[in-house]
Amino acid sequence: MTNETMPIVLIPSLEPDDRLPAYVGELMASGFPRVVVVDDGSGPDYQPIFDRLRALGATVLGYAVNQGKGEALKTGYRWILEHEPDCAGVLTADADGQHTVPDCLNLAKALREGENALYLGSRDFNLPNVPPKSRSGNKITSMVFKALYGVWLPDTQTGLRAFRAEELAFMAGVPGARYEYEMNVLIACARRKLPMVPITIETVYENNNEGTHFHPLRDSWRIYKVILGGFFKFMASSLICFAVDQLLFNLLRGWLFPALGISLNLSLPLGIHLDNTSLANYTARLFSAVLNFRLNKDVVFRVKGVKGAGWRYAVTAICIVVLSTLGIKALGLLGMAPWLAKLIVDCLLYFLSYRIQQNWVFREA
Repeated sequence: MTNETMPIVLIPSLEPDDRLPAYVGELMASGFPRVVVVDDGSGPDYQPIFDRLRALGATVLGYAVNQGKGEALKTGYRWILEHEPDCAGVLTADADGQHTVPDCLNLAKALREGENALYLGSRDFNLPNVPPKSRSGNKITSMVFKALYGVWLPDTQTGLRAFRAEELAFMAGVPGARYEYEMNVLIACARRKLPMVPITIETVYENNNEGTHFHPLRDSWRIYKVILGGFFKFMASSLICFAVDQLLFNLLRGWLFPALGISLNLSLPLGIHLDNTSLANYTARLFSAVLNFRLNKDVVFRVKGVKGAGWRYAVTAICIVVLSTLGIKALGLLGMAPWLAKLIVDCLLYFLSYRIQQNWVFREA
């Protein structure tokens, strides 16, 4: 690979040791023409390390106060956008020695020869040298991510990533300042349908991963808050609309209709009977459905100007009702009580509805 086809290596760094200059020197000797290191507020005691990086020819950016890995990465992206917009791409690596130079070269090759995608260095968590907390934590996260976003990623927390320069503005615009930023990127790529391609890399845990600045409780909470945040908002939206539906139904049927002297008893075609109860139910359901659409659009999925979202939402709602009815009848034929069948079917369809609304109804172009 020539210098023109090699990506810029971006390394966020907090309080590095002597391994970082050696690592950067090896990267540059192996053919990476430009290495950008972001000092994430390491402080004066670590400036000799960054001076050595400058002497090697690396570009060192930074700020005085620690702002988090996500902000460090975005600082690098913005600098590259301004100074190297025509580069082949960007490869991010961690400063703690976990990403070997051969693995960086493999990702650079995949980036050059493959499709436009986010390439992820994927570790094998079944190896005996992997700390138990890392093995179990990553597997659980992968399963949750697959359930909610429909993409199986064997390593959701890898910092070794590569993408083309055309995605720089997109990556710089993803929210998040600390470790949760990298999970936000995966979610944003899943929603945007940007392919994410795992590339197997060496699994390195030096000193049982003691050099990492990842705080198990605080940063895990940030990550899972990101993964589950959208689904919890979806649940809250549903509960609010359920409450509105019930309240409006009872107000219409028990107070407003009698107060207005409305007393319906109509037989319509196709065997449809319309009375005060059914009219109150249809009115309340229509109002709560419109409210649910607005909440999901503006609060849950936070999309603007999505063409056709209204009719896609209506189609989804109708299909969910039909599938629910068919599922309840099917389980009833197997001898299951209707209340239990409805509970099981509707719970499964609830997750399906979330996925459909996320990936189709409110998908941004």
